[in-house]
Amino acid sequence: MDDPSIFPPLNAALNGTAALLMVAGFMRIRAGDEATHKKLMLGAFGVSILFLCSYLYYHLHFGVSVQYAGPSGAKIPYLLMLLTHTVLAAAVPFLALRTIWLGLKNRRVSHKKWARFTFPIWLYVSLTGVLIYLVLYVFTDSSRIAFEGLGP
Repeated sequence: MDDPSIFPPLNAALNGTAALLMVAGFMRIRAGDEATHKKLMLGAFGVSILFLCSYLYYHLHFGVSVQYAGPSGAKIPYLLMLLTHTVLAAAVPFLALRTIWLGLKNRRVSHKKWARFTFPIWLYVSLTGVLIYLVLYVFTDSSRIAFEGLGP
């Protein structure tokens, strides 16, 4: 785990996986399949926890700071996406924990109310996490800047 370049694609993959599990969980509850919904949503939460651990390790251990290097006309939309992503990402663990706890306690009415609020926020954070990765590491060439001087 001494190669920082593995973390951005790993983190994007974890965010994408969480999003897919959430959408699948949503589809299963709409179909009335509570048991599969529960497994998928707990899986999404587990993957989100793995993402958070990986993200924190990457930034705290390597101290990497990646700057936007795309076209200047896209910088403001990118920064707005990053701002909303960051603010909402700070709330997701608390919202998800509360929603999951209510579901596990079989408090269906409250669980459903919280889920209607939590689900779109959590999904937005996961999807924009993937988009941020694409903007920083795929659509632009900032990946060279991010890891300059960190290699062996």
